[in-house]
Amino acid sequence: HPNFEAAAKATRKVYGRDPDYTREGGSIPITTALEEATNMNVCLLPVGACDDMAHSQNEKYNVSNLINGVKVLGLYLHELGKLKGPKPSKCRCVELTEEELMEPGAFLRGFKCKCVM
Repeated sequence: HPNFEAAAKATRKVYGRDPDYTREGGSIPITTALEEATNMNVCLLPVGACDDMAHSQNEKYNVSNLINGVKVLGLYLHELGKLKGPKPSKCRCVELTEEELMEPGAFLRGFKCKCVM
């Protein structure tokens, strides 16, 4: 899938190795909402380490992981921008106003578009 290929390229550029597809991050409930709202795949980018002890009383997060996570996100968006094919600009839905975008959860409404592109 192009989404995962873009993420793999970004990860490879930052860490100098192929990503390890471990299917971690299942405790992030928004991923299911995004998948259901968009009928698309959700890709979680690597920003932590397996020894971070997420959600425990001794949770840690290395600054280097934050820096590399920002790099991966930037490169991922760059790789997505290179993709050819249908673009969201062909959507016929009414765009949200600036005021509507400031409402909590407003961005999710954009994911409910059912236009055929």
